[in-house]
Amino acid sequence: MNQLSNRIQSIPESATLAMAAKAREMKEKGIEVISLSLGEPDFKTPKHIQEAAKQAIDSEEFFAYPPVNGYLDLRKAISEKFEKDNGLKYDPNQIVVSNGAKQSIANVFMALLNPGDEVIVLTPYWVSYSAMILLAEGTPVFVKGTIENDFKATPDQIREALTDRTKAIIFSSPCNPTGSVFSKSELEAIAEVVRPREDITIISDEIYELINFGEKHESIGTLDDMLERTVTVNGFSKGYAMTGWRVGYIGAPLWIAKAANKMQGQYTSGNSSIAQRAALSALQGSVEPSKEMAKAYEDRRALVYDLLKSIPGFEVNMPQGAFYFFPNVKHYIGKSYGTVKINSVNDLCLFLLEDAQVSLVTGEAFGDPECLRLSYAASEESLKKAIASMKESLAKLS
Repeated sequence: MNQLSNRIQSIPESATLAMAAKAREMKEKGIEVISLSLGEPDFKTPKHIQEAAKQAIDSEEFFAYPPVNGYLDLRKAISEKFEKDNGLKYDPNQIVVSNGAKQSIANVFMALLNPGDEVIVLTPYWVSYSAMILLAEGTPVFVKGTIENDFKATPDQIREALTDRTKAIIFSSPCNPTGSVFSKSELEAIAEVVRPREDITIISDEIYELINFGEKHESIGTLDDMLERTVTVNGFSKGYAMTGWRVGYIGAPLWIAKAANKMQGQYTSGNSSIAQRAALSALQGSVEPSKEMAKAYEDRRALVYDLLKSIPGFEVNMPQGAFYFFPNVKHYIGKSYGTVKINSVNDLCLFLLEDAQVSLVTGEAFGDPECLRLSYAASEESLKKAIASMKESLAKLS
């Protein structure tokens, strides 16, 4: 008898993790699969960060439970980073360190939302936003950007989506899955829509801040009257190649930071003591390794753009940040090969996994059923091989 809660049954499995699991199953059977499905940097964590963790283990100081919201010296360093890099003034007591930016966002939704509260989600969006909102008994309201506008929803669309139930707005910049980056003027236009509504909280996911190929990264919290209604989310996974260390954080109005701390205290308590020492080293050490990684991603971006543009039926734009392409592939819906019929982009991704041995993620999981997401956080050799194989497999469809 199925006795699972309605809550857990109402949310889907993470599409990125599901596709990664299918790819692993094939690898276990001896099938070589090139995985372009996960947002996983293919670089190792910089040495000075690794060494800080080793020193923390050897110091015999960091075995006790850490403070729920993070060690004070780390929160001070994050506060200084916010002011120096982003122009944001969050005191250390407005910082909450969590087990990855994913938990940071979940804490905020659980702290803010009552049943039926609406959250405007700028779409395409990172897969877990909607599930987190549903788990907090809120209602996601999707406002969709299109490839013609670099997948950026417009202020007019946001204005039309506002209701008296709107509690928050969430977006990422640079964006996962599109790589789009909001400029200061674009953020100002969004802020202009929100300012009259003091009851609305902006959740700005800036986890890809250091992987930005265009203009200077901008934070919406720096704009007039926005800091006290903005939660700025960041972390160490992407820019510092620290996905497995699981360290994320928020800067937030004090009342939200206190609520997130309370929430985290009941669910997980504080983030790993050793991971926090590594994170402190990341902030205090050289940023050159991060810049070198970003340059490598930028070089791959140019390569992958040209390769994807050569595939018939792929509509591709040039992302300005992160390490993803999000091509529109509706051209292939309705086509077939033998007994295989492509009725959706999900079908197309499964076909490419089985026929080309390339793991991708359907855009439906990100709010756009005509697109797929390809991560170029892989070696140039793997990217060339994967896209050549995809092109060969797609040519079979008619």
